[in-house]
Amino acid sequence: MVVPSHAPPRSRKTRAFGVPVIDLSLDRSKLCELIVKACEEFGFFQVENHGVSREIISGVEREGHDFFSKSACEKQRAGPPSPFGYGCKNIGFNGDKGDLEYLLLEATSHSVDERSKTISSDPTKFSCAVNNYIQAVRNLTCDILEMVAEGLWVPDKSVFSKFIEDENSDSCFRINHYPSVINDDEDWNPSPNLYNKPRIGFGEHSDPQILTILRSNNVGGLQILSKDDLWIPIPPDSDKFCVFVGDAFQALTNGRFTSVRHRALANTSKSRMSMMYFAAPPLSACISPMETPCLYRSFTWGEYKNTMYSLRLADRRLDLFKIQE
Repeated sequence: MVVPSHAPPRSRKTRAFGVPVIDLSLDRSKLCELIVKACEEFGFFQVENHGVSREIISGVEREGHDFFSKSACEKQRAGPPSPFGYGCKNIGFNGDKGDLEYLLLEATSHSVDERSKTISSDPTKFSCAVNNYIQAVRNLTCDILEMVAEGLWVPDKSVFSKFIEDENSDSCFRINHYPSVINDDEDWNPSPNLYNKPRIGFGEHSDPQILTILRSNNVGGLQILSKDDLWIPIPPDSDKFCVFVGDAFQALTNGRFTSVRHRALANTSKSRMSMMYFAAPPLSACISPMETPCLYRSFTWGEYKNTMYSLRLADRRLDLFKIQE
C-alpha cells in the first residue's frame, strides 16, 4: 500500500536567498522564460507591476481588517468552517492547528454574496470588494498560466488557464489573520512561552491547487523551503504578489515544476494579514501529466481534494499518485 510521506522534522535554520522577483511590464517572451525558470527552480516567485489596482487591494484589505477587529462572538457567526466560513486555530479536520484565524470562501460571486450576510454588517460592500479582488487576481492568474504555456512551447496557450476560466472552477479565496504576540484583545489567548520560540501561524505544507496568488501587508512571516531544506524568509512587500506552484501543477508538468513547501510564522509584534487566491480546476477535471513517461497517474481534482481532506497538513499528498515502478 502506498502511503503519503510525512515531512521530516525541520531545524529552525533559515538563510537569506534571492528569490525571483519578476516585473510583469517586461517583454512577453522574456517574461515567459523567467516565469518557467522560477517555477522549475523554486516553485515560487514574486511579481511586480502586476496591474491589480491599489483601490481593489485596499478595498478587500479594509473588509478583512473590519471583520477581524470584531469580537470573538461576532466572528463566530460566520463559522464554523465546513470548510467554508470563519475558523480559528484549527486547520482542516485532522488535528492541525496554528496561531491564526481566517475566512475561507468559494471564489464565486454568488457564494461570496451569500456568505457576506454572516460576515459583514454591510454585505453588499463586503461582497463587492471581495468579488472585485477575486476577478482581478483570477485574470492575473490566467495571464501567468498562459505565459507558462508559451514558455513551455505548448501549442494551446490556454491549456492551463482554461481550468481556471471554467465556470465550474473549484477555486477559493482565503484571508488569514495572525494576531501579534503583544495583543490587547482579551478574546485572543495565544499559547504560553511564545517569546521563547517561533509561533507557527500556519505549518509546513504545499498548496494542492494549480497556482496560488498571495498578497500580505508589510509584516514578515512567510517562509519557503529550499531544495536543500533551509527555510528562506520572504521579505514582506505589499506592492508585490507571491505566486506558488501547487501540487496539481506539479502533476500536470510531470514533475518539471515543484510544488513549493512553505509556512507562516506569527512571532512578530505586529499582526499579519494575508490574502490568497487558490486557482483550482473543476472537480471533474482530469489532471494528467503532459509528458511521458508519466511520473503520476491521472486523477480528477475531486479525487485529489478528497485525499487532501483525509490527510494531515504536512503530508506529501502527491506521493499517493506516483506511478510505482
